[in-house]
Amino acid sequence: MIKYLTLWKKEGQEEPYVSLTRKKMLIDGQEVLIEWEVGHSIRTLAMHRNAYKRMSQIQAFLGSVPQLTYQLYVTLISAEVPLGRAVLMVFSLISVTYGATLCNMLAIQIKYDDYKIRLGPLEVICITIWRTLEITSRLVILVLFSATLKLKAVPFLVLNFLIILFEPWVKFWRSGAQLPNNIEKNFSRVGTLVVLISVTILYAGINFSCWSAMQLKLADRDLVDKGQNWGHMGLHYSVRLVENVIMVLVFKYLGVKVLLNYCHSLIAVQLIIAYLISIGVMLLFFQYLHPLRSLFTHNVVDYLHCICCRRHHRERVENSETSCEADRRQSIV
Repeated sequence: MIKYLTLWKKEGQEEPYVSLTRKKMLIDGQEVLIEWEVGHSIRTLAMHRNAYKRMSQIQAFLGSVPQLTYQLYVTLISAEVPLGRAVLMVFSLISVTYGATLCNMLAIQIKYDDYKIRLGPLEVICITIWRTLEITSRLVILVLFSATLKLKAVPFLVLNFLIILFEPWVKFWRSGAQLPNNIEKNFSRVGTLVVLISVTILYAGINFSCWSAMQLKLADRDLVDKGQNWGHMGLHYSVRLVENVIMVLVFKYLGVKVLLNYCHSLIAVQLIIAYLISIGVMLLFFQYLHPLRSLFTHNVVDYLHCICCRRHHRERVENSETSCEADRRQSIV
């Protein structure tokens, strides 16, 4: 707020230090190079705004997610929702949804740093619906699973988190690369290691409740893989869907009837459908609403078509082998 007020007071004054910024922009499918002057105060304000976005993610996934999960668990056990708890849960959900939406925006900005990106209201609404359904269904399933198994659920949840936490480090170790240098000019080797550990913890916290929209790459100076990574996204949602189905089945068959006065089967079906709808909205965004979808070498339909082609080709090969074997037998006879 101080930076905003300082900039507002300087409105109309000529900046003594001005730099030129060049970005590409897609206009009617054509790349156009645009250039504009950026003052020192505007650049400082942008730096603070970017820091605020990252702080919002830390607050959302390391603060609001545990808070929302805990309040949902207490509500489920006590079977009552006081006004104060309801307000706290609503604000926590807004915080998590905002943080997840920022994940998508930051991922697009990092992967396409050379382009000036503008997200319209329809794109933001689509991302918000996708993230709200994904996070809500995932957290409710986790709470129902935890309420069913109590302490027996802790090893499963801890193991789940540890796998996400150590996955980037295992890939880094298998690649044989060294720790990236010059993440910050004034960072020592220990400082760089602390930054990498902190980023990995945040990455694991995000992926535990929803997709992080980017893949961590510790060997790279930018710390993220700038490829589209359809395979990584597909693997994440496939594994999460299987996990959610297993946890919902545990709740359905082992859940205590005292917890809820509703049909467990209906709750289970609704949660899985909500998660599937979130995946559908996500595919809709990447196929039709992504601001730079024209730069994709392959889109969602191409990826699904490729999988179907492989399956069809495999079936055709098996059928041809079967027919050849039958012809061979017939010729022998």
